[in-house]
Amino acid sequence: MSRHHMNAAARLVTDAERRARMARRHGIAPQHRVADPLAATRAMTVLHSTEPPTPYLSVHARVDGVTRADVDRALYDDRTLVKQLAMRRTLFVFPRDLLPAAWGSASERVAGAEGRRIAKDVEKAGIAPDGEAWLVTARARVLAHLDDHPDGIAAGDLRVLFPELSTPVAVSAGSTWNHTRLLTHLGLTADLVRGRNGGHWRISRPVWVPMEQWLGERPVPASHDEGYAELVRRWLRTFGPGTETDVVWWLGATKGAVRRAFADLGAVSVSLESGDTGWLLPDDLEPEPAVEPWAALLPVLDPTLMGWKQRDWYLDAAHVPYLFDTNGNGGTTAWVDGRVVGCYVQDAGGVVRVVLREDPGAEARAALDTEAERLTGWLAGESVNSVYASRQMREALLP
Repeated sequence: MSRHHMNAAARLVTDAERRARMARRHGIAPQHRVADPLAATRAMTVLHSTEPPTPYLSVHARVDGVTRADVDRALYDDRTLVKQLAMRRTLFVFPRDLLPAAWGSASERVAGAEGRRIAKDVEKAGIAPDGEAWLVTARARVLAHLDDHPDGIAAGDLRVLFPELSTPVAVSAGSTWNHTRLLTHLGLTADLVRGRNGGHWRISRPVWVPMEQWLGERPVPASHDEGYAELVRRWLRTFGPGTETDVVWWLGATKGAVRRAFADLGAVSVSLESGDTGWLLPDDLEPEPAVEPWAALLPVLDPTLMGWKQRDWYLDAAHVPYLFDTNGNGGTTAWVDGRVVGCYVQDAGGVVRVVLREDPGAEARAALDTEAERLTGWLAGESVNSVYASRQMREALLP
């Protein structure tokens, strides 16, 4: 019998208690906001960074008085936060101390899959007859170039310096070879990292630099099992109780990897209101007290929305086609007491407007309006567009 089954507990964790844990742990209830960008990132384990504005907006939702310069400072000066491609081939902002866990587990897994795809596509596109050998040589050439160019390399520079890497050759229906895939692979293996952004906060034009140079120390990945255990430990602290299905999906890993992590951590099973089995850390079993009523506005792909695969306890299934795109990417969301009740958009003047899918009552509507005013002031007229705009967002902006 595995250790996590021997530690099984019968306690029921209700949906209301899960929502109270969310309010406190995630720092999204106004009365439970946190101190700074690093604290906001730690609260969520990692922040989604697929869209450049999301980390800034996710931090703003959790930190009073934060500025975009504060986030930039954490990312590019103090480097307490670092962008890393990892789980589910998704770009995240990590607390620096969590990077080794990702390098040895989730990023390594994605690097292997991506490397095989690159090799296959290189051969299919006619770039080289041996894709694996080509990838080894191309990676070495980029790293050798950076030995003589310590300021880093932008994607556009790579296209000029290594034209064979950017030949627009179709590799499958609707897909062409892209030189940035080589940089992506070097990032997955912790050889390179996305350094300073060459554009403003709403676009991504990173300069890629050696990870060792950026961090001031040689990257040392955790072991495979230690890495997964640490990622799962942080996930359980942030999102627990969650199901095995939730963790497997979030990690983009196998059930075997998740079960080993549960066993290594001594994770404890609890009953969920849905009838499913949830998991908690052994030192995190005390009931969560209720919280005062709260409201929040969260950006596209915010980690609170995207933290679980099984979402019925905070999201009505009828809302999903309106708030997520067809690939499962979540748009902006409006929250009341731990449930999604709609989304938000910006009008032509940059004013944030809440769009409801259900009526949460007068007091909650007023609280959402307060959050809309807060976000409008912070954006100061700057418009944030998204390629992941949901159906509800698009329909709300129709003339």
